[in-house]
Amino acid sequence: MRLLHTMLRVVDLDRSIAFYTEVLGMRLLRRNDYPEGKFTLAFVGYQEESAGAVLELTHNWGVDAYELGTAYGHIALEVPDAYAACDAIRARGGKVVREAGPMKHGTTVIAFVEDPDGYKVELIQAKGTSAH
Repeated sequence: MRLLHTMLRVVDLDRSIAFYTEVLGMRLLRRNDYPEGKFTLAFVGYQEESAGAVLELTHNWGVDAYELGTAYGHIALEVPDAYAACDAIRARGGKVVREAGPMKHGTTVIAFVEDPDGYKVELIQAKGTSAH
C-alpha cells in the first residue's frame, strides 16, 4: 500500500490551482470535469502521481463556502530554508500566518501559510540545513 493523495474541497478551483502552482511551486498534473456529477477534480503535486502523494482539489459546482471543521490540521511541506520560503511565498501573494522560527518546545524551524480557502500549510525546514 502507499498514500496516493489528500483531498481538499475548494470554492474557487482556478484560484486554488494558482496558489498551489504559482505560490507553492507545485504542478497541475491533471484536471477533469464531471458534468453529470457537477464537480471538477484537479490534482497538483511536486512529482507525478506514480512517484508520490499529491493533492486532489475538488470543486463542487455551485458551492460558495465550506466549514473547515476542527479535526483538520494542516498539510506539511519540507523546505530547505523556511525563512526564505516565507519571503518567496509572500512575494508571490501568499499569506504567511506564522513566520518562520523554532517550534515551541523544540528546535525544528517551521512556518505556516494559508491557502485561499483557509487551509493551513506547514513549512518544515529540512534537518541539517541552517538559515538565519
